Amino acid sequence: MDKARRFSRKQLAALTWWCPGSPYQNLCAVICDGAVRSGKTYCLSLGFMLWAMTDFDGCDFAFCGKTAGALRRNVTDPLCARLRGLGYTVRENRARGYIDVAGKRRKNRFYLFGGRDEGSAALIQGATLSGVLFDEAALMPRSFVEQALARCSDERARFWFSCNPEHPQHWFYTEWILQAHEKSALYLHFTMRDNPSLSEAVLRRYERLYAGTFYDRFVLGKWTAAQGAVYPMFDPAVHVVEHAPQCGRFYISCDYGTVNPASFGLWGESGGVWYRIAEYYHDSRRTGEVKTDEQYYEALAALAGERRVEAVIVDPSAASFIACIRRHGQFRVVPARNEVAEGIQAVSRRLREKRLLFCACCADILREFGLYRWDERAGRDTPLKRDDHAMDFYPDLEPRVFLSYERDSWYAPESGLRITFDDAIRFRTADLTLDSDLWGTALLRPDQVLMELKAPGAIPLWMVRLLTEMGLYKTSFSKYGTAYQILLEQEYKGGKRYA
Repeated sequence: MDKARRFSRKQLAALTWWCPGSPYQNLCAVICDGAVRSGKTYCLSLGFMLWAMTDFDGCDFAFCGKTAGALRRNVTDPLCARLRGLGYTVRENRARGYIDVAGKRRKNRFYLFGGRDEGSAALIQGATLSGVLFDEAALMPRSFVEQALARCSDERARFWFSCNPEHPQHWFYTEWILQAHEKSALYLHFTMRDNPSLSEAVLRRYERLYAGTFYDRFVLGKWTAAQGAVYPMFDPAVHVVEHAPQCGRFYISCDYGTVNPASFGLWGESGGVWYRIAEYYHDSRRTGEVKTDEQYYEALAALAGERRVEAVIVDPSAASFIACIRRHGQFRVVPARNEVAEGIQAVSRRLREKRLLFCACCADILREFGLYRWDERAGRDTPLKRDDHAMDFYPDLEPRVFLSYERDSWYAPESGLRITFDDAIRFRTADLTLDSDLWGTALLRPDQVLMELKAPGAIPLWMVRLLTEMGLYKTSFSKYGTAYQILLEQEYKGGKRYA
């Protein structure tokens, strides 16, 4: 009973709706939507697992999220810890993407699927399932959800949905939430106050973080259309400074344009706050001058000055400009993520927290803040495609992969020949600080070493002959690319195990 008291009425309903004696036990599905941090995901996932382990044995189920990584982080990792505390045996095979759970004389398998885009529906084809849980169902393509539902051929199968609100014209809202009765589904709407574990101080903090549409959705849990200004929380009196303090890290963001305006922003970080220090803006329509990639590169280099810029972030569609930057070899290029909604949420949060500020000299982005508005006729969350050229900035950059290796380097001063041998090449996606121990997944077999030859001109003939005699031939190998390939295999395909 002590543990039961920690749950609100709605949380208990999400946890136990399927139990014998429940007024909802004959329903086919449960839908939990509403505010963030309302506890709906934990209660729903725990209920899903207990239902499966109570009513089934030797069956397959599925957890579905936007990505397998997010699903593990937000759902299955805390859930597995809780199950072990309840006496269940839990074994996860991350390479193949499933979790085996045993206990109470029953054993079932739970597959993990990511529903990132329309192509994800193919990942779940062929599966035979007895039930599916969808975490953040509103972020998944309709085709993926429908494919997962179609795989549930067991007549006892039930469906479990959780999501945060989106646009009121969203397909999941119109076809599932508004038709919950016709779908034989229990609908539970959550607010933050349905989570008794949140203190008043925490509730007030979340209420301060959001404004406008995001406040309505994430705090009040409403399916609200985005209207008016994209950033209503932006206040020049709060977010504009005369000068930035001394910064330790620098990035440049690029919204490349030939006919449309081109906007470059120099960003510096100090004390966890990102400052837009300076900018470059060119409107060819206004000036009548269409600039070349080389001219834009000169502007980019001038914007960077003598600063050590960690990366230049460019829209992947600007292929010619990216090639130009790489050809000069001065800056590292990082393709921008074009997920507009996620970017707007991240920027809104930083503005509310006063961790995103702008120097007064950045007139173009300050002008666009007042003009950047939602397209109220789009039927979905889409900003108007105008007055948005300086809006492309990326303040939430953070390391995603840690790569380490041991290098033995040899150099011949007379010829300029350099040979390096890299051993123990490893990567990981956790514990990304530079002062941490060296550990991770190996990219090479234990008997393999990566040798790299670098020469100012042609490789010396004696070296060519030696390599030929040893049966060593030129190939390409990217540490980061190989690590990325492994991550994709684990997340989307499974079934492939690396050394």
